[in-house]
Amino acid sequence: MDGTEGNVGQPGPAERSHRSSVSSVGARAADVLVYLADDTVVPLAVENLPSLNAHELHRAVREVLQLPDIALDVFALWLVSPLLEVQLKPKHQPYKLGRQWPELLLRFTDAPDDDVAMDEPSLQFRRNVFFPKRRELQIHDEEVLRLLYEEAKGNVLAARYPCDVEDCEALGALVCRVQLGPYQPGQPTACAVREKLDSFLPAHLCKRGHGLFAALRGRGAKAGPGEQGLLNAYCKVKEAAGGDSGRGASLSTHYRAYLLKSHELPFYGCAFFHGEVDKPAQGFLHRGGRKPVVVAISLEGVHVIDSREKHVLLGLRFQELSWDHTSPEEEESVLWLEFDGDNEGTPVNRLLKIYSKQAELMSGLIEYCIELNQTSELATPQETVSGPPSAASSLPSPAQRPQLQRQGSVVCSRLQHLSTIDYVEEENAWGRGKERGRGRIRSRLQAPSCRHRTRRGARTHKWSADQAGETEAHHVLLQPAAVRGPGELHRGAAR
Repeated sequence: MDGTEGNVGQPGPAERSHRSSVSSVGARAADVLVYLADDTVVPLAVENLPSLNAHELHRAVREVLQLPDIALDVFALWLVSPLLEVQLKPKHQPYKLGRQWPELLLRFTDAPDDDVAMDEPSLQFRRNVFFPKRRELQIHDEEVLRLLYEEAKGNVLAARYPCDVEDCEALGALVCRVQLGPYQPGQPTACAVREKLDSFLPAHLCKRGHGLFAALRGRGAKAGPGEQGLLNAYCKVKEAAGGDSGRGASLSTHYRAYLLKSHELPFYGCAFFHGEVDKPAQGFLHRGGRKPVVVAISLEGVHVIDSREKHVLLGLRFQELSWDHTSPEEEESVLWLEFDGDNEGTPVNRLLKIYSKQAELMSGLIEYCIELNQTSELATPQETVSGPPSAASSLPSPAQRPQLQRQGSVVCSRLQHLSTIDYVEEENAWGRGKERGRGRIRSRLQAPSCRHRTRRGARTHKWSADQAGETEAHHVLLQPAAVRGPGELHRGAAR
């Protein structure tokens, strides 16, 4: 895995299946491989790797790729493996965190010991979770737009971003335009799309039949529903006014169009975590069980996504929720989400219990996102006065653009598929929804004898300990060196 600094290459299948980002080439020098969203590799020859921090490596990558200064805010370095994903802070030292990787896996995943022993992270150059979507619209550098486009496309194709069929087709059409050039009516275009269908649409929309009929069908038979919808959307892709429409023309317009469409997805740019939730009791014996979920957290809110069905179970903006996490000894770690609801016409508070060894990471990320939003709100008036509005600023912000409201859309909440704890708050009522997003759930999650209190005070409630379990809320600082406290290591995804 050696390489010359400054050359960007494509990894082979073996390298992609088991990546490693460090190879020793001497006592004091090493080759560091940084992977981009499109699986290309940036090799860096560095000195004193153990003491090198993420900020210094980030600068080296920007210099090789010749990216503008805005890339410092847009992208971050991540340590990524099939078991865990971690965005690094500038002061983190990737080499040391890589040495501590088994400790992180044991702490934040349920992976078997054999998988932990074999797992090795790669260093990736990916979108910064804390970069606001509205600032993406102000980017003009084509390479930065391309890297953002490649990452968003990968998340759509891998179904990490659940999309309705219509949106998959619209996004896939833009990918067709980027890879195949302007739409040309006729059989060659249809064949080119069919041959690379899984490069344009998620796998579940590319299903074809098997056997002799499927083989004959590939020789010119009528296109399937997903393929035909993609072709219809492809022919509607607009070219830039007055621009060169050839394949060599600038693709910035289409990259930006893809990102703008992706911004409609409420979980765009999220950090992903894995956990489980209780299923609603069903049947004569009221058996429930659990279902695996993905928790997507961004600057805008929290979304709980069904891992198997690829649709949203619950979507909440920060002003609509309160939260906390509990990590009692000898019990499972839990992230609690509280939000307003109705039970047969009666206003209630609802608690959702998400079981995950990454509960403390999710809690820390939620708190940090809320603090960033509050800081941004204070700074916004000053920014608007500082200079004339740019062309990008005239575009509506993601918050102003209408959200998807299709009947049965995959991004709509499905509370009927969740088991929540509903209760009515009777003492020290503080008004439903008035303080959402400002603090954690109070001491009702704690056992009466709990000595540890959450940071922002306590509220008293009629609360049944046998409903929530005798849990004790407390804040656990992340112990490995170079990781200190919530907000230091904000992200991860465990299977």
